[in-house]
Amino acid sequence: MTRFRWCPEEVPDGISVRQVYGFCFDRFGLVLLQEDAGRFNLPGGKPEAGEDPPSVLARECLEESQIIISATGYLGYQEVSDDEGKAPFAQLRLVARRFLTSIEKAPAFLNWGVDGSLQSAAAAVAATERFGLNTSAVRDSIYRD
Repeated sequence: MTRFRWCPEEVPDGISVRQVYGFCFDRFGLVLLQEDAGRFNLPGGKPEAGEDPPSVLARECLEESQIIISATGYLGYQEVSDDEGKAPFAQLRLVARRFLTSIEKAPAFLNWGVDGSLQSAAAAVAATERFGLNTSAVRDSIYRD
């Protein structure tokens, strides 16, 4: 049976860090969760050789959720252990800030030119038709950093 224990301190020597996850907030206090087949998780993943935890989280956020984060901070780690006698390992937890913007402003940030504007317009229409969202209702107030 796998057991998890929250530890709000630095990872002690001898415990390997196998995963890094982050609570990525926008300036309104909303946090990003990823959905995978009905199961939710924080963005994050496995460190690659030579990466520090903020770099792991930044890379994983970009790869998994196509978001850019900044201003990361360390929270602690979750110790993962089991009954099979394997050494416990750590899943680090960070806090980060994420960047959101309105669909109208996205093409300028992406620097995709006319094609980006056309894609964004198509996304706004699809979000309205498929999800019932009104992307124009928040046009002037949605700029989030």
